Amino acid sequence: MRHLVSGRKLNRNASHRRAMLSNLAISILDKERVTTTLAKAKEVRGVVERLITYGKKGDLHAIRTAVRRVNDKDILKKLFDDIAPSYKDRNGGYTRVLKTDDRKGDNAPMAIIELVGRGHNDPVRKRNPKKKVAAKKPAAAKKAVPVAVAEPEMEMEVEAVVDEAVVDESTDSKE
Repeated sequence: MRHLVSGRKLNRNASHRRAMLSNLAISILDKERVTTTLAKAKEVRGVVERLITYGKKGDLHAIRTAVRRVNDKDILKKLFDDIAPSYKDRNGGYTRVLKTDDRKGDNAPMAIIELVGRGHNDPVRKRNPKKKVAAKKPAAAKKAVPVAVAEPEMEMEVEAVVDEAVVDESTDSKE
């Protein structure tokens, strides 16, 4: 029995496992949705949730602790400035693991791990389609008409600028 045995070894030694989970966490924070094996998704969930909690604290100690896992300055800035503040009212549960089909090559169970409440294809938002459908149709109809009218004018302006540039180049080359 595996009483009080936590964590998965994932067939790697400790340093490789730590590096892999850090890299996977960085990918999740960057892309906000990653497809990986189910075991890796369940294991990295704790790493990502802990990093977001550090981001919510935002003090110097939290920044230094997060730097130990995230070695990319851009991702670290995104974590503390963009991702963590969006979860200020949520007490945990920042990630979601969705099981998908098995991998074709070795039949490994695959999963999608994503940040909850971020992105346009969030399953939670799809459950209440009445608000979205009513808001989308009039907005799409209004946008389509001005774009169609504005495009020919833009093409004319671009062609005029290109023609002027060609005339200027021809006069420069003769001199």
